Amino acid sequence: MLPIITEEMSSEIFSEAFQDVQAWRKNMVQYMKEENPEINSAILEVAKHDENIDLKAVALGAYLSYRLLELATDNEGLTIEA
Repeated sequence: MLPIITEEMSSEIFSEAFQDVQAWRKNMVQYMKEENPEINSAILEVAKHDENIDLKAVALGAYLSYRLLELATDNEGLTIEA
């Protein structure tokens, strides 16, 4: 089962990514090459199958999704105390 992504998590990742989208995406390419090269290869392979798909847009969406899931997974074990 996938972890739950909260609105706060989304806001955190979106503000991080949208400060400078191109720089963030380039950093994620390097991060993914080291962290999970199989996922990075899959992301690039998707865009190769259709020349009408914008590779940068596909990569941005995939990297955003990966970071959201990564953050949610990291926070999954945490509990909020009242």
